[in-house]
Amino acid sequence: MHYILVNQQTVPCDDVSKWALWYSTADCVVAEEWIFDVRVSTVFLGLNQGSPSLPILFETMVFLEGGSSEAARYARWEDAEAGHRKLMTLLRTEMESSAVTARDAWGKIVERLRGDSKP
Repeated sequence: MHYILVNQQTVPCDDVSKWALWYSTADCVVAEEWIFDVRVSTVFLGLNQGSPSLPILFETMVFLEGGSSEAARYARWEDAEAGHRKLMTLLRTEMESSAVTARDAWGKIVERLRGDSKP
């Protein structure tokens, strides 16, 4: 299912042509910030990445030179904004507490998250 944004609210759009026209000119950026050479971007995807009962329409990604990694996905604009702020705070806190670059801080965060997901 395709979606558009109306005043930061997601609205289903069954007409693919209408959606494509809207998406081609829409500002889908929720937030974008740089910490030195690391870019954190949260955007509206316009396509459901979840289930019909809980559409996942927003995504935060962390971009490093040579690659990127998905950080989180969200159902609503408000959740995406809050998730972006939380990730930025986590990244800055890791940089300060470990006295490392943003790139190294993100590596430590990913390492911890992967460790938390192991059985």
